[in-house]
Amino acid sequence: MADKYVAYVGSYTRGDSDGIYILDANPEYASFKIRGSFKINNPSFLRLSYDNRFLYSNCDEGVASFRILEDGSLELMNKVSVNGLRPCYLSVNRDNTYMLSAGYHDGKLTILRLNEDGTVAGVTDEVFMKGLGSVAGRNYRCHVNCAIFSPDERFVMAVDLGMDQVKIYAFDKNTGKIRLHDILRRELESGPKHMIFSNDGQYAYLTHENKCVVTKFAYDEETAHFTQLETLSTLPEKYDSYNCAITLKLTEDDRHLFVTNSGNNSVAIYNIDSEEKMHTACILPVSGEYPRDLAIMPGGQMIAAVNQEGNSITSFKVNYEKGYIVMAGPPMKISTPTSIVMRPL
Repeated sequence: MADKYVAYVGSYTRGDSDGIYILDANPEYASFKIRGSFKINNPSFLRLSYDNRFLYSNCDEGVASFRILEDGSLELMNKVSVNGLRPCYLSVNRDNTYMLSAGYHDGKLTILRLNEDGTVAGVTDEVFMKGLGSVAGRNYRCHVNCAIFSPDERFVMAVDLGMDQVKIYAFDKNTGKIRLHDILRRELESGPKHMIFSNDGQYAYLTHENKCVVTKFAYDEETAHFTQLETLSTLPEKYDSYNCAITLKLTEDDRHLFVTNSGNNSVAIYNIDSEEKMHTACILPVSGEYPRDLAIMPGGQMIAAVNQEGNSITSFKVNYEKGYIVMAGPPMKISTPTSIVMRPL
């Protein structure tokens, strides 16, 4: 574990938020101290490059690229349009040559090329999803809520909450073009939200916002085929009020999975045994309203919940064996936080 870390927190700028907050982070206690900010419109999702040299965010203009300076400060490099509305999710590949952009508001998947210096070059391919969705509250429209590369980066997975589907595209790294390969269809009105792969690439996890469950799949790298293994609720028993199952995070050893519940305002923690079965360790409050994102501290023993409507970050120590979390200190106040990433200094 490095001695010093910096965290970047994205936010909605509808209130008094500056945009991106720069925080000194202490992973031992999951504590943070704001030391600066960068003014940009509605950077609600942040993504680090794999080599930690660059930070990318969405914004009203499309996407923005930042160079990370030696002290962790940010230097804006450029902003580029995605030929659509502000995206809600970004991914980059390992050698930092391509970015994926998911558009919730316009149902759009966009592929953008990245330059060697980390700047965004522009769009190489784009797809506006078509079709009638299943949920009236979502206006029966396509909503691409997440887009990620497969572990070998031969495919792109686009999670369409409105259509209850994960569309699987073959990806040509030379041209930056995609073509539809397959569709993973989910239960009607389940609202698939976020997908992640295990660190070993053998499994995938998918939250369903409306049904409030997380599903585990075995993943065949050669064919990009998903085999459903198990589905568990993200909610406590007897809870029947409004909730959205949102963000997925895995510890580095693939042994513990976290899902945030916005509405129930809790975190669901699952232990994954030696036979790769999920077991619910606990579902407990995060002492904040609408936990939109979650950070797992290096070492995996501490977590921090980013609470959008509670205007706070709350931190906890996790006991996986006994199945509980203990608050690590007072909440840190921050305006409308929505996303958090961390890197060593």
